[in-house]
Amino acid sequence: MAKPRYDEAQLKDLLLQMMETELGGEQVYRTALTCALNDDLKEEWEGYLEETLSHQNVVRTTCEALGIDADEVVPSRLVVKHIGESLVKAMELAKQGGNPAAAQLVACECVVHAETKDHANWELLGKVAEAATGDTGKALKDAHERVEKDEDHHLYHTKGWCRELWIESLGMPAVLPPPEEVKQVETAIGASRAEQQRTQML
Repeated sequence: MAKPRYDEAQLKDLLLQMMETELGGEQVYRTALTCALNDDLKEEWEGYLEETLSHQNVVRTTCEALGIDADEVVPSRLVVKHIGESLVKAMELAKQGGNPAAAQLVACECVVHAETKDHANWELLGKVAEAATGDTGKALKDAHERVEKDEDHHLYHTKGWCRELWIESLGMPAVLPPPEEVKQVETAIGASRAEQQRTQML
């Protein structure tokens, strides 16, 4: 039997981190929604929360297909959990500050932090999916194809929201909803182009 072209133990670790990231992401979105003032942003995050719940099921199903206990606790998973809980606490702290607009900004930043890790997880899983063969390769490819576009959307769009809300808070003209939202950006290149075109949308 051919030796896999990747480290199986590290793939398991990645999947367990992914499970924790999606569980933490749910709490991040639930808390962020209590900070959202902009109706369009609130609607966006409500959709992301639903997709995050779906992603939890995808990761859990993928773990089961690979014979991995999705609830197993490993050291790296505890780190991911700690970061997720810290983001929730940061938003709660911001809400206590008595400035709802500032709390919304903090929530945006916390979502970007969470989605940066989430996006990286799925990108890495895609790399392993390319190298994996047989049933493992199929399970990883199926999972990646189901989720990748959502993750691109979550990260690039929220980064756009974060930028524009910050610009607005600085007393400068902002594009709301952000260009990434208007142009339905799904890639890093698309996000860069949208940002470059923002001045034409003011």
